[in-house]
Amino acid sequence: MSDLSSRSEIGKTGIDVSKLCLGTMQIGWLLDEEASNVLLDSFVDFGGNFIDTANMYGGDQNLGSYELNKSKCGLTESIIGRWMKSRKNRNDLVIATKIRARVWDGPDGEGLGRNHVPKAVDDCLERLGVDQIDILLAHFPDGTDFFEVFEVFNSLISSGKVRTIGSSNFPASMMEDALAVSSSNGFASWTSVQPRYSLLNRSEYEDGLMDFAIRENLGVFPFSPLAGGFLTGKYRSAQSESQSVRSGFSKQYQTEKGFKLIECMDNIAKNHNVSLAAVAISWVLSRPQVVSAVVGANSVSQLADQIPGASIKLEQHEVNMLESLAWNESQGEFLTW
Repeated sequence: MSDLSSRSEIGKTGIDVSKLCLGTMQIGWLLDEEASNVLLDSFVDFGGNFIDTANMYGGDQNLGSYELNKSKCGLTESIIGRWMKSRKNRNDLVIATKIRARVWDGPDGEGLGRNHVPKAVDDCLERLGVDQIDILLAHFPDGTDFFEVFEVFNSLISSGKVRTIGSSNFPASMMEDALAVSSSNGFASWTSVQPRYSLLNRSEYEDGLMDFAIRENLGVFPFSPLAGGFLTGKYRSAQSESQSVRSGFSKQYQTEKGFKLIECMDNIAKNHNVSLAAVAISWVLSRPQVVSAVVGANSVSQLADQIPGASIKLEQHEVNMLESLAWNESQGEFLTW
């Protein structure tokens, strides 16, 4: 039976995680607390120990608006925190959360600088009900000088509130700039990176960031390995109708080339007796420096379809077929807040 019992180290952190990381953007938005608890329980039962969240999660992320979501900012972390407290399993888990987005009103309500980050992290700790965040990620760039970013992030490591730090949605050029600042000033630098990466969006990771991750031995745990659900095969033609909240985003993939990739994945999935989702995830996990893939699920059955992706091994000819049909880039997700 496929499970998530195997572990991989995130770079050189000493933190060992399951091959799949449970993304939690849906918790509090698409799933109420009871359904969220069922999903979280199932993930742990499958052997998973890695959970990814963000302080902005909780409301309707499709709205792309703080003003329309501010009453629910942090709800996801709160639900996870109550679940961990009730299950008494905090020490069995690795928790990553992200900060940067606006989560309260006023000039210091967002950012990566000293006026925002300390309070934002304290709020995360309170909602999660923990003394320390395992991985604190800078969610996306904001223009703050990297000296200030690393000064404040390092103060959180020194205080014991954060174990290690990483970045999400930062291009290779900015990662190089960040490393130069952290190295020249003796700061602890980012040890992990979270890019958007799938068979339908290769360039964000492969055009420079992958080489950087290899050189610096960073742990990579990409998000959206299923390209907003398109790579599950739920859309079979341009006329496909879906009640998925991500259906609008997935329309960009509903082309002849996109459906040829799905057809290829169908054949590979049948060969391994797994879902299309498992094929897509397996490909991502086979890439250099990738230690875990962040997956979202709205039900236990969806999660179960994804689990085999952590254990199946694609044949080289299958990889070649997939990559011959893969896309180098696609439109971004959740570009405003």
